[in-house]
Amino acid sequence: MHIGLFFGSFNPIHIGHLAIASYIAQFTELSKVWFVVSPHNPLKEKQTLLKDYHRLAMVKAAVENISYLNACDIEFNLPQPSYTINTLAHLEEKYPQHTFSLILGSDNLTSLHKWKNHEIIIERHKLFVYPRPEVALTAWHTHSKVQLIDAPRMDISSTFIRNLIKEGKDAQCFMPRQSWEYLDEMNFYK
Repeated sequence: MHIGLFFGSFNPIHIGHLAIASYIAQFTELSKVWFVVSPHNPLKEKQTLLKDYHRLAMVKAAVENISYLNACDIEFNLPQPSYTINTLAHLEEKYPQHTFSLILGSDNLTSLHKWKNHEIIIERHKLFVYPRPEVALTAWHTHSKVQLIDAPRMDISSTFIRNLIKEGKDAQCFMPRQSWEYLDEMNFYK
């Protein structure tokens, strides 16, 4: 099975994440997309991050009725900060029957050179890259292992949702219903 790994903090997951994952799962050779909930991205601050299990619960709620999307907590038991190269090695060992590719935004592709062992990642794994607003193309975009995806563009971010909630505004239309209900019940980001 060919699995697309969509790494992120998903703090919180939103409809933009689901739209991209659904599009890529249905319009590429991928069989499934796994949302890999990252405990800590080494290139990001950890201050506003909800506990791992809360973010995972929201992702699970978002994908529970979509057969080609799954929540994945593989990084929860790996050393932190989480490095993609280590996660890939662990997944390949645990699931040798699968082929793994990465799903990332064009903004992350421009910073690929900052990733630990990025040369090995792009040598061994295909990268499905979706467009992000106002991100210029780089030399990475023409690499043979990079496939640019014409996924729907949604200028929604987890930061936007957290700010809406902090300001007392309604963010439920920007999130999957089950995830919103979990978030609202727990009073997150207020």
